[in-house]
Formats: sequence, C-alpha cells, structure tokens
Amino acid sequence: MNTNRILHRLLSPTESRAHVTTSATSSAADWGLLLIRLTFGLLMAAHGAQKLFGFFGGAGLTATGKGFADLGYHPGNLFAVIGGLSEFLGGLGLAVGLFTPLAAAALIGVMINAMATVTGAHGLWEADGGVEYSVCIAVVALAIAAIGPGRLALDRFFRWGAGGWGEAAFALGLGGVAAAITLSL
Repeated sequence: MNTNRILHRLLSPTESRAHVTTSATSSAADWGLLLIRLTFGLLMAAHGAQKLFGFFGGAGLTATGKGFADLGYHPGNLFAVIGGLSEFLGGLGLAVGLFTPLAAAALIGVMINAMATVTGAHGLWEADGGVEYSVCIAVVALAIAAIGPGRLALDRFFRWGAGGWGEAAFALGLGGVAAAITLSL
C-alpha cells in the first residue's frame, strides 16, 4: 500500500507543481528564486546597458560596435545592439520573471557567442580569460527556465511559469540556434 503511494507521487510530478502554483502563500523557494532572479537579472541588464548606453562605466554602443567588428562580427554596431539588447532585455525578463524561457534563451545565446569568440581559447578559468563566467551565466539562465521563475514572478499566470523540461529545452534550443546563426554570419 505505501509502496503504491510512493510510486504514484514519484510518477506524477504535476501534483506537487500544482500545489506550489495554487498555494495562497509564497515559500522560501519562491523568495530564493526571486533573489537569484533579481540579482542575476539586474546585473545582466546592467551589463547590457554598458554596451548599449555606456551606463555603469561601460564603453557605449560605438566602442562596443568596434569591439564586435574586431571579433569578426560585421556590421559591428548591429551585432553590438543585438548582444546588448539580449543582455539588457534578457536580464530584465529574468529579474521580473516575464517570458522566462525567452529571456533565458537570449542570455544563453549571447554566452555561447562569447565562449566561441572571446573566452573559449583561454581555457576554463576567468583569471586566464576563460569560459568560467560565461558558463555560469548560461547555466543559471537555463536552470531558471527549468525550475521556473517561482510564484513571485509575472510568468506565474502563464503555462510556462511553472518551468519544466520543455521550457529548458526551448531556452537552450533557441539560444543555441540563435548563437549558431550569429556565428555562421
């Protein structure tokens, strides 16, 4: 009898997900996800604002465009806008928990490009100019898409607000395809 109940609970993950999304109160997990989303999302949005607007000590669009052109992205200004907007809007989306899988895809795509063109040749560690930072950003974005943004998010009203394998696959797939297209141009 107890074995059947345990197997039923293991095989029906929607039961626990439904409880979390319909509960009237928020949990420590919801507040923890909000903390991660706000910190991570706002820092990524600020990183994008450095590229786009020169805020927070950033170089601004003209210098960023020149940097992108030096990396082989032509026209440099167009790719600087795409990269900056991906970080800015992706970060804001994660911060407020709106269109979470799409926001995660934007950040994943930018980080794949960064790894392929800037940091990949330098190994793993950030101290050596490696991929460590970019991998961390991509993994956190993917994890938020998989887990879902939590109850304290605008996405809680939408089907994708609960996260899941589909949302994670969407974020990783779209980010990967966008990066592949960008790198092939």
